[in-house]
Amino acid sequence: MKGRTIYAVLMALCVIGFWLFENFYTPATYSNPNGTKGDLVQTDFLPSSTTGEVVQHTYYTLSYSETHEQAEWVAYTLKRKHLTYDDRERPYFIEDPMVKTKSADWRNYRGSGYNRGHLLPAGDRRFSEQAYNETFYTSNISPQDKHFNVGIWNRLEQKVRYWCKKYGDLIVITGGVLENDLEEIGIEDVDVPRTFYKIVLKGNGKGAQVLAFLMPAEESQEPLQNFVVTVDEIEEKTGIDFFQNQPKTWQSAIEARVDTQDWKF
Repeated sequence: MKGRTIYAVLMALCVIGFWLFENFYTPATYSNPNGTKGDLVQTDFLPSSTTGEVVQHTYYTLSYSETHEQAEWVAYTLKRKHLTYDDRERPYFIEDPMVKTKSADWRNYRGSGYNRGHLLPAGDRRFSEQAYNETFYTSNISPQDKHFNVGIWNRLEQKVRYWCKKYGDLIVITGGVLENDLEEIGIEDVDVPRTFYKIVLKGNGKGAQVLAFLMPAEESQEPLQNFVVTVDEIEEKTGIDFFQNQPKTWQSAIEARVDTQDWKF
């Protein structure tokens, strides 16, 4: 009888310990321990946050939506010097320790049928191990159909790298359109966006040029040009003011215009 009691107590302690580990354990950080920052998007070009949860990592900035368990936007710079072909070992996806509520556990994606789709591509951060690893925070991923993830979304990411090589420094802002009544996966109810966007800016001041893309989250063989929209349209769908700190005259001129003339596809 005594042995059974001890066994029952040990089992209860194991269950409690496992629950505490699952719910309160925060894994090791990929962030820079000395707090230095890399080439981040300047505040003047950061979008508004509809959630108030803005997180700044060493090499990118994001606004996290706890309601949807993913970032509403990720903003980063892409420079020619970033575009290396260094071979990096893929790390584990881990929760983002800088998100107050912790970002969603990667296990939410397991068995869901959706890929863990990077918003800031790991391929844009091969120039250093830390920069590469930072892209594997779960705050930087969103559920994506696998054919979309490796198909047209990947082709757009490759095109952005091509533009960086051709034109120089870019600012990229990207995310899923987070709406009501989205499909949800996992125990934490991670929302599955039906649409994704990407905004690419080159130049500055009056010479700045922007391309904005809005894509259904499904594979398509259509040319990328068919998905170009105005920044205003993405703002209307997301509620985000993407260049809120720029002069109103600048915003009016840039955000309402679709002009692919100076972008080689």
